[in-house]
Amino acid sequence: MDAATADALTRALGTTVHANSAEAVGGGSIHSAYRVRTDRGFAFVKCGSHAMSAMFAAEAAGLKALAAANCIRVPRVLAQDSANGCAFLCLEWLELRHATGSAEARLGEQLAALHRVRGDQFGFASDNFIGATPQRNARCADWTQFFRERRLQPQLELALDHGADARVIARGRRLAEALDALFDHAPQPSLLHGDLWGGNWGATAGGEPVIFDPAVYYGDRETDLAMTRLFGGFGREFYAAYAAAWPLASGAEARVALYNLYHVLNHFNLFGGGYLAQARTMLDKLLAELGA
Repeated sequence: MDAATADALTRALGTTVHANSAEAVGGGSIHSAYRVRTDRGFAFVKCGSHAMSAMFAAEAAGLKALAAANCIRVPRVLAQDSANGCAFLCLEWLELRHATGSAEARLGEQLAALHRVRGDQFGFASDNFIGATPQRNARCADWTQFFRERRLQPQLELALDHGADARVIARGRRLAEALDALFDHAPQPSLLHGDLWGGNWGATAGGEPVIFDPAVYYGDRETDLAMTRLFGGFGREFYAAYAAAWPLASGAEARVALYNLYHVLNHFNLFGGGYLAQARTMLDKLLAELGA
């Protein structure tokens, strides 16, 4: 970490940040992350170019919304700003470790509680990001319209720009027009983490679950649960505890692939590779189930 960023953090936090104490840690592929020592203890700092200011501001807003719900612990936002061409987000430092079954059960219970926090519409007060991809959150009273126009269609547009073949785009657009056949469960606008894969949660030494790196909005709670199944990292204790606290509606299993298609398309748009083939397989399966 350079001295100018440390000085800016010192001013923002009101306590000395020691630049020579900065230790690089894992925290993302599109920015640098450090554990730094301050006169009040350690802090976690993400740093990036000035262009990342909007991304860090959106992350801070999401963390504050989750913290206000008081259902699951999140790292406390200490500062978010930019100086000398460098953007930064400073968070509470938490020592996290591999979660036990009891921590997974607590997370399941607490996630169900988070999802009971309701909004008056789907969306969020501001747009944010899913990874490095802008995520549109303009409020909408209708979930089908929201998912079609704010989630699925933008990813298809990006996929076309990134070289996806015409068949994938055509089948994606066909699916977007057929969403009503899959959305027969009248979801309510639940407060969501929005990017809940296994790498975005951990547990303290005392077994308290912690979630971070959110892409917060109000949406169908099934989307959070679906993503937990995309890359693994959640055990049976988690799912059993969630189901005991708040069972999912009938038909939820059929919507898992649909909701995860959004994230698979996003991974293609960010990383390319085999994600397009995975998206193609998911589209074929969903359209076959609809007879479309």
